[in-house]
Amino acid sequence: MQGPLNIAVRAARAAGDMMVRYFDRVDTLKVAEKAENDFVTEVDERCERIIIDTIAAAYPEHGFLAEESGARAGDENVWVIDPLDGTLNFMHGFPQFCVSIALRNRGRVEVGVIYDPLRQELFVASRGGGARLNDRRIRVSVRRGLKGALIGTGFAFGPDDEFDRYLAVIRGISMRAAGLRRLGAAALDLAYVAAGRLDGFFESGLSEWDIAAGALIAREAGAIVADADGSENYAKSGNIVAAPPRVYKELHGIIGPKFTGRRAPGRT
Repeated sequence: MQGPLNIAVRAARAAGDMMVRYFDRVDTLKVAEKAENDFVTEVDERCERIIIDTIAAAYPEHGFLAEESGARAGDENVWVIDPLDGTLNFMHGFPQFCVSIALRNRGRVEVGVIYDPLRQELFVASRGGGARLNDRRIRVSVRRGLKGALIGTGFAFGPDDEFDRYLAVIRGISMRAAGLRRLGAAALDLAYVAAGRLDGFFESGLSEWDIAAGALIAREAGAIVADADGSENYAKSGNIVAAPPRVYKELHGIIGPKFTGRRAPGRT
């Protein structure tokens, strides 16, 4: 998978360069609201076109599943793309966003790339090949449980029952962990779990393009990545928990009963 990985890196860097060029003039961007509090900018769309064109030039037979343009049929290889994860952050000049690209072959993710263009941090993984950050091997933290842990999450502003469910989970985690962070870019949160910067991450209501690359990178770095019910159905359910094994056990014990079988509203 070295060839596809190299192409994904090339596409991610090209899209990241586009983001950086626009970041100091976000007030001039054309913005549309896809749904309530769910936005798309011209940068999302231009970055997605750059990514698809770069990959299609190398692999014209492959299919695509991209956040802004949807699905495009191809062979058994499908590129899953979030051209700008953290759009709301980007729109506000908040420096936490990234490109996320994954290659799914016959239903299994084989390659994952996440690129943070402001910090020039490139997280990559190939199935069975481990995870790397800027050519340095990375591993999850060695924390033994929630005590002293820093946990990442995200949540949408949806119906009251969903928000109340999140508050109950946050309350349970806050009583045991050292801290919680909501940074606004799920792909980067998963990459941070892989790098040991976060000791765990959970969220509900995500789309496949939010988590495909990050889930592989976190898993290749030693994390357990699962649905809230403990299965590997997170790409379809949109519910995900990722953490080192000992943290995962405790984290899942709090989250599972609240999120199993539920899908919260979408997020940006």
